[in-house]
Amino acid sequence: MEEKLKIAVFIDYDNIEIGVKSTLSREFDVAAILEGLKERGEIVTKVAYANWGRQASATRALNEHGVQMVQRDPSPRGDKNGADINLALDALEMAFTRDHINTFAIVSGDSDFMALVEKLKVYNKRVFIVGGKAFTSTILQRNCHEFISYESLLDIPVRPRSRGESHRQPAASSGSGRRAAPQSLPLEQSLPLLDRALKALERREVTPQLGLLKSTMLQLDPAFTERDYGTNSFSDLVQKLSDAGHLKLYRRENNLLVERLPAAEEAPPPSALTHEDAIPLLHALLADNVPLLRVGLPARELAALFRAAYPEFQLQDYGFTEFEELLNLAQDKGLLRNDAEGEKGLRVYPGPDLEENPVEFAAGPEEAGEAAAPVAPEEIPKKPVRRRASGSRRSGSSSRRRSPRRKPEPAPAAD
Repeated sequence: MEEKLKIAVFIDYDNIEIGVKSTLSREFDVAAILEGLKERGEIVTKVAYANWGRQASATRALNEHGVQMVQRDPSPRGDKNGADINLALDALEMAFTRDHINTFAIVSGDSDFMALVEKLKVYNKRVFIVGGKAFTSTILQRNCHEFISYESLLDIPVRPRSRGESHRQPAASSGSGRRAAPQSLPLEQSLPLLDRALKALERREVTPQLGLLKSTMLQLDPAFTERDYGTNSFSDLVQKLSDAGHLKLYRRENNLLVERLPAAEEAPPPSALTHEDAIPLLHALLADNVPLLRVGLPARELAALFRAAYPEFQLQDYGFTEFEELLNLAQDKGLLRNDAEGEKGLRVYPGPDLEENPVEFAAGPEEAGEAAAPVAPEEIPKKPVRRRASGSRRSGSSSRRRSPRRKPEPAPAAD
């Protein structure tokens, strides 16, 4: 019998609230998160951390859902990581003292919680990360037990992509101020992960039931969600794959089982493009626009530059549903820094790797992925040295250059 989950919810309110506003143009809805977690187990406690004097409008909704609000009073020097430290200490204390709590849900996209996630896993606790796909660190997404995207918990229909449609369409809907529904990924892009899970179950000689198959896929990729493929349930996704001829479904003792097709019947393998393949293209564009990035470039303007540079590029072919997901991955790789400004949206600044190596991947789309050829020292152009014209004045000098003193001429001899 599967162990029932007893969930403790810890909310980094400032992080999730700003992230939702800047990437989804929505107000943060704590009810959506709690309802999504209730589907997975029993919520035992709910705690949120923030300076509530600045979040007075949110306290009513949190009170209605029984969320304990911990006040963070900023010091004169600020409170950048105060809430994070407070949250981590309380979570660890609960892990030590409450043996019946076996699952921790961290509602935040901050990569600073990576150490907390690893420590909770060491103490045999299951860890959920809840956050937006466009602002939650990809490091967190890959290393928790399950990443629950905030978008999947909202009542937002996933918009299927029509034939020939590209990523050029605007990301925000007109009039409402809210972003348009993200585009769904092709069904075939779920096959590599599903195939890995089926092979893992075969090696363990375990019957591939739907529930076990999905849990295995989540072990291999905690960020997997069937909603990315335009379906509302895992059984719906599997049924569509079966209808498309990729899988065989059959029933045994009232259980729906999945069987891989023989090699001769398998459909042609889908495109091998991954998230990582888009990074060299973005890096090349960033390297050409470092001066703009240093003053802060709005993410929507960077998206427009990217569309102009690579008109044939389609986000869905690389496994993205929104351009901000690519920026989020680039931030974790040190190429850029995303600064969320609430309703104004994201602004992009150069990251440490871009400043140190601005042209490492600066190649066109046809050269992406190829190693940069080493440059011989004699081929490196030398910076020209400017010589000042003789007699010219120094720039920026406030005093005039004095002419050299002449020696006094001898007085004429007296007659």
